[in-house]
Amino acid sequence: METHTEEQKVNMPRIGDAAPQFSAATSQGNINLEDYKGKWVVLFSHPSDFTPVCTTEFVGFQDIYPELKQLNTELLGLSVDSVPSHIAWIRSIEENFDTKIEFPVIADLDKQVAMKYGMIMPGESQVETSRAVFVIDDKQKIRSIIYYPLTTGRNMQEILRLVKALQTTDEHGVSTPANWQEGDKAVVSPPKTQEEAAKRAQEEGIEYIDWYISKKDV
Repeated sequence: METHTEEQKVNMPRIGDAAPQFSAATSQGNINLEDYKGKWVVLFSHPSDFTPVCTTEFVGFQDIYPELKQLNTELLGLSVDSVPSHIAWIRSIEENFDTKIEFPVIADLDKQVAMKYGMIMPGESQVETSRAVFVIDDKQKIRSIIYYPLTTGRNMQEILRLVKALQTTDEHGVSTPANWQEGDKAVVSPPKTQEEAAKRAQEEGIEYIDWYISKKDV
């Protein structure tokens, strides 16, 4: 049993892996990750309830939640605090920031979800979850992983941009360049043969820069 626990601590999921399944108690009742199949999920962890940076993040996550829902994407928060602690903190946020938290927050008291997702960084804290963000697609595959230190709050607009970029990639078979925003041109895959490279400059609807880099509207 001890060996299995150690394996969980070091066996962090990677981009492209199936999202580790879990059942958990939350501020809105019990959930199973598989219940979200068919939807995208942004699963994020925070160090602790009733802390200042986490409070600003929860207000920020709620601000982008309506737009995420329009993108068929749900939010799931997580820390190793209890359900009563989550409820009390959420009520405090609603009272002090006039913000109703509409997404569930996982109470991961036994750290089972945190260990499956590698959310605890021993170098920072043995007991608190880091500021991790996992974007899980509608087929329950991990598409992106971001970690922030305990001292740094997350940029909500970047998380929103990331979900839009991943969904654009899936829908149009393109890549998104640096600083891409919704409505910008996307990068098309480079040619695979000399013949294709010669034809690329003549393709309609393509902004040709060189044989290996071209863009198009999506």
